[in-house]
This record gives sequence, structure tokens and C-alpha cells, in this order.
Amino acid sequence: MSKDTRNVAVIGLGSMGFGMAASALRGGHKVWGVDIDADRIARFQAEGGQPTALADAADTLDAVAVVVLNAAQTESVLFGDAGIVPRLRPGAVVLACATVPPEFARDMATRCAAQGVLYLDAPISGGATKAANGQLSIMASGTPAAFAAARPVLDSIAETVFDLGDTAGAGSAMKAVNQLLAGVHIATMAEALTFGMTQGVTPEKFVEVISKCAGTSWMLENRAPHVVEGDYTPRSSVNIWPKDLGIVLDIARTAQFSAPITAAALQQFLAAAGMGHGQEDDAAVAKVYARNAGLTLPGETA
Repeated sequence: MSKDTRNVAVIGLGSMGFGMAASALRGGHKVWGVDIDADRIARFQAEGGQPTALADAADTLDAVAVVVLNAAQTESVLFGDAGIVPRLRPGAVVLACATVPPEFARDMATRCAAQGVLYLDAPISGGATKAANGQLSIMASGTPAAFAAARPVLDSIAETVFDLGDTAGAGSAMKAVNQLLAGVHIATMAEALTFGMTQGVTPEKFVEVISKCAGTSWMLENRAPHVVEGDYTPRSSVNIWPKDLGIVLDIARTAQFSAPITAAALQQFLAAAGMGHGQEDDAAVAKVYARNAGLTLPGETA
């Protein structure tokens, strides 16, 4: 084993986690993929993931990337009944990648440190394609020792790693800023696309023109084609946004900061979930606007 090869577990093999695990494999690491879905585990093992159970390898791990949905799942993975942290060797590092409140990240770092385990507050951005290509952006904060322990893994899964300081929580704060913009941009894309439809602008023409104009955004260019194609296969689901924008608004309330645009976007995602679209791609928020305006989106019948 070379000095840069690590024993790595990726817990959570969803669209982001699977891509990260595959990228770590390409980076030369030995990788255990863990998920509640046995089919995802089998698929990852077929691509080169370790065939043994994580429980049998926990004390050999150098790094654990936790790529789950929220704070509750993160805490369960780390410290629940089958929590991984008590089974890790001293000096192993946890890369916590979910969007969580900064105070939660600081608490997890403290609890990990009490057991000799390093913690990198490492929320991710870039989408499933960049995860699969090892091109994520990671907003990271943690001690120099945590960064050093995580560096070989970070090098294989990320194109850009932002070092946001030596205290956990700073990475999660930056992710909250990012999610504010991302969620608002998706909702605004949906609003602009359907507004255009009321004026005779087809979704196809909307994407062609606006993606080359000042009104574009990365989210618009990534999500609007899903509406054009009528394809709401979840790359990132509607249900993520009530959680993430809820975190943003919780932080804002603590800071006595008014975030009315965030609150308005949150209501549109809640409406989409209430219409039964929670498990669809988050571009399905366009269906809220379409219903309210009596519009028919591509792939739907009038």
C-alpha cells in the first residue's frame, strides 16, 4: 500500500455519495460503501468496492465520509447504536458532508475529539455529475490535523477544497450561504421559465437564450433542461430544500437577520412537496407555478 492510499468508508451511497465513493476508488483507495439499500452496496462492490462488512474493517479505517441527508442521520451514523466513531482508531478522520447547522458541526467535532477521532466539517457542492468525476467543491473547516488526515481522500473526490479555518462550523456556515442562493435560484428559474410561457416563450427557447444572458445561473443551466425534457428523475429532490432552507432560516433567526426571499422560495418547495412531488427532481418546483397559471409543462398532458 502506498503512503497516499487510505482505507475509506463512504456512508450513504445516494447520487452524491456513490459518485464520491467511485472517485475515491479511482484515486487508489480501498473503499467500503455503506447504505441502507443493499442494491446500492452490491452495485458499488461490483465496481470495485470492498466486499467485506464495514464492521469487520472499522478499526482499520483511515477516513469515513458521511454523505447522508441531515444532522439526525449524521449523528446516528457517528454515535447511534451502531455508531462508527467508537470503533475507529485514534487519528482516523470523519468527513461530515451533509448540510447541517454550524452549532451541530461544532458539537460533533467535540464529541469525536473526546474519542481521539478527527472531524472535518466538509459540506459538498457540485451535483451528482461532479461527484462522479471527482470534481466537487468542498467547504471545509477543522484542525490542521483533520485536514492533513483527510487530504488524500479530498484529493481524489474534489476539484476545489476551501480551507475555511481551524474550527468546525465554518464550513457549514458557508454551505448555508450557498444553499440560500441555490434554493432561491432553482425557485426563481421555475418562476422565470413559467412566466416566459405565459408570454409565448417556450421552455426550450428560454434555456437557449437565457443561458447565454445575464439572467443565467449555474442552477438555471443545470435544472431548466430537466423541465424542458420533462424528466424529474431525482438528482437532487424537492424534499431536500425544506430541510436546507429551513436550516438557513433557523440560522437567520438566531442572527436576527431577515431573509424574506429565502422564506418565499421555501414556500414554493413546500407547495411542490404538498402536491406530491417531494421525491422528484427539485426542478419539479416549476409544477407549482404551472398549476397556478394553468400551464402545461413539457412531458405533461393538458
